[in-house]
Amino acid sequence: MPERVSRLGFRVILLFLWAGAAYHMVFGGMYSVFDVRSLEDQRDSATARIDGLIARTDSLVHRGDSLASVPAAIERVAREKYGLLRDGELLVRFKSRSVEPTEVDD
Repeated sequence: MPERVSRLGFRVILLFLWAGAAYHMVFGGMYSVFDVRSLEDQRDSATARIDGLIARTDSLVHRGDSLASVPAAIERVAREKYGLLRDGELLVRFKSRSVEPTEVDD
């Protein structure tokens, strides 16, 4: 009987060791399951930000290339941004009036 008790005690200790190791693997240590999940979320948001920046960079490179080589693009920017005109053209600008409240006499 003492041999049987010692086997049972050994199995109980072994079970606690396995349970402790499993707990440490899931919740303990440097990178727990929650830390890994948080890091994956950070990676996904960083990847999305990088993709957005790459798209923006490509757009700016394309615009720079068109401004360097396409005269119509240069003219469009000059007209829109600086209000430049060709000979014989007339510029008409409309100003929006702000409506201010007025007092009403009774």
